[in-house]
Amino acid sequence: MAPTREQLREHLANAYKAANAVGISKEDIKPVLRRLYQAFDENWEPIEADNYRVLIDTYFELKEKEDDEQRDQKPRKRRHLTEEEDQASFRTGSSSEFSLGHSRHNGNHRSTRHLDSGDGSVHPERASASAVSCSNHKNNFTKPKNKVSTDDVTVSAGPTSIRRPGPVGAARIQRPKPESNAAPITCEDKKPLRCISDITKSTEKVAISLVDEVGNGSLPKFNYIPHNIIYENAHLNISLSRIADEDCCLDCSGDCLSSALPCACAHETGGEFVYTPEGLLKEEFLSKHMALVREPEKQNYVYCQDCPIERSKNEDMPESCKGHVVRQFIKECWRKCGCDVQCGNRVVQRGISCKLQVFWTSQGKGWGVRTLEVLEKGSFVCEYVGEILTNTELYNRNMKSNGNDRHTYPVTLDADWGSEQILRDEDALCLDGTLHGNVARFINHRCFDGNLVDIPVQVETPDRHYYHLAFFTTRKVNAFEELTWDYQIDFDDEDHPIKAFHCTCGSEYCRSKKRKGWCTSSFLFHFLRQM
Repeated sequence: MAPTREQLREHLANAYKAANAVGISKEDIKPVLRRLYQAFDENWEPIEADNYRVLIDTYFELKEKEDDEQRDQKPRKRRHLTEEEDQASFRTGSSSEFSLGHSRHNGNHRSTRHLDSGDGSVHPERASASAVSCSNHKNNFTKPKNKVSTDDVTVSAGPTSIRRPGPVGAARIQRPKPESNAAPITCEDKKPLRCISDITKSTEKVAISLVDEVGNGSLPKFNYIPHNIIYENAHLNISLSRIADEDCCLDCSGDCLSSALPCACAHETGGEFVYTPEGLLKEEFLSKHMALVREPEKQNYVYCQDCPIERSKNEDMPESCKGHVVRQFIKECWRKCGCDVQCGNRVVQRGISCKLQVFWTSQGKGWGVRTLEVLEKGSFVCEYVGEILTNTELYNRNMKSNGNDRHTYPVTLDADWGSEQILRDEDALCLDGTLHGNVARFINHRCFDGNLVDIPVQVETPDRHYYHLAFFTTRKVNAFEELTWDYQIDFDDEDHPIKAFHCTCGSEYCRSKKRKGWCTSSFLFHFLRQM
């Protein structure tokens, strides 16, 4: 079924954003997008796959072929389409030819030509199976001295030729070897694009790319891990024997959410599951956790008799506990339960399923994370993953750092500290993603109205000294929108071992304005992402 006008607008907007992220203007990508739309029989799915990989690859391939064959062609006047004309052409598929304009390196003239692929069309198998790696899209190319022209699209990526995946006889991409005196050609005077196709080392179900379209960011130095790992002294006992029969659903099968009555795993949340059949958080539960961030003065606090945080600062004469917010957990089914891995009460433990990308922000915040697809309200995005340290280990690590070291703002797993008046040091745990972590280490802070909220999730152990810290969306998040969350920055903690960082969240509710733009935090961030 053909997309509606509103759906078409959304498809076009997302495609233009993807192209703009790598320095391609809307006017330049529009004709390529139109041709691919027709080649794929008005099907958006192959065009949008892998963050519009086909669209971007096809643009660069066609552009280089144009540079090879038409460098001396006289410029012609370009026809600019209105938004209505643009959408109409996609709906009707009426355009059989298109022009691709580019800015020449030695002038500002626009040159255009009718492009084809030997037989005057773009072949779906060519467009859908790109052999150009992400790291080769740098917005600068080398023009060989001798022109090479074939019936195939030509790309410049070394002295090899690679056959595209596809049926027998599929087109071979010729890659001519540039000569030593080759002249560089830059697109719109952009800096080279840095791109890593997958920072996870294939440890996640979906690839997470990293791009720097600005060219100013130093590539982060850290080890990607998909699960938390103990650093040294943290006490963590994970065993089936510690899970009582009444705390799991031995008699369940298939999907617990489909049962007439909630199983024992829903006891923690008042006998009701907090997930919908679509895998989203229910509105009521989500609202409670959002209130913890937006209305902290109305929340319940518990106070340790001997607070591990204060004890780590001064073991001989620790100060009184500053208090910890009481937070409700999500309890997911686990391996002792009778349900299967696709049970609707196993959302966080199944890992990341949405398309995410690390990118260099333009607001001076360093690296950030954005979604490449629309996320509905209550969607699980990722969990915060890092080294599991004791509070003392973390404090000592921070105190050993100097002005030249990276700042670390750890996650303190204190959601259930109020259940015990005195905690041993090995039971007072934190997470630190500085050296070893996942994509969450790049998520930026935003005061009050971040589009993510962190929620404690119990999975493999009833011991709540350790739990998973999961991020869910607080509202519908559009494709290519940056993901942010409120670190719950404590502006009054003058004794924090880490120096303050400058908050540039941009929120109209920014709490750092009360402190002349400077803030401290009880959480990870800022310089962490510069690694």
